[in-house]
Amino acid sequence: MTLAGWVQRVRKMGGMTFVDLRDRYGITQLVFNEETNADLCAQANKLGREYVVQVVGTVGERYSKNDKMPTGDIEITVTALTVLNASDVPPFTIEENTDGGDELRMKYRYLDLRREVVRRNLELRHKFCLAVRHFLDEKGFLEIETPVLVGSTPEGARDFIVPSRMNPGQFYALPQSPQTLKQLLMVAAKTSAPTASRSSRRLTAK
Repeated sequence: MTLAGWVQRVRKMGGMTFVDLRDRYGITQLVFNEETNADLCAQANKLGREYVVQVVGTVGERYSKNDKMPTGDIEITVTALTVLNASDVPPFTIEENTDGGDELRMKYRYLDLRREVVRRNLELRHKFCLAVRHFLDEKGFLEIETPVLVGSTPEGARDFIVPSRMNPGQFYALPQSPQTLKQLLMVAAKTSAPTASRSSRRLTAK
């Protein structure tokens, strides 16, 4: 199989090197054997945390299983290793119980978003929003993104329509509240058809 992800940690034990590889689905243990391929094992020993790598290998059953990991029963014996991108040492550990404080994690937010606990929160929010949309769809609601109602500025859903005094019959689109577009939709919508108007901040059913 072929697997790609971030290097979580590297452990050296005698002639064996074990690498924990992290992707969006979890952590998988990689095995490098110095007796089988000394050059490949030496290459693995140079890997650092958050290196992005791609490996090719064979999936096998782990001799020492880890019941705390979903993939704790298997490991990958690597036959080919490609370093896709090297990395400096991160300012904090990319783990659930990280050693970085709030201020440090927010400074390096792109690293903080890689942590499992943050990924789970994003996934939960995605599933919740999906469930809400399915429920409203079954009730006959329509989800309408208000910028499609008018010519939009780059601000997207935050457009605010203002009539032009200098050019009668024309309007300006300002990056403000989408409330005017919601009211426009409410006036135009048939009273017998429920609609859902979505702004960039919330979903409102009218």
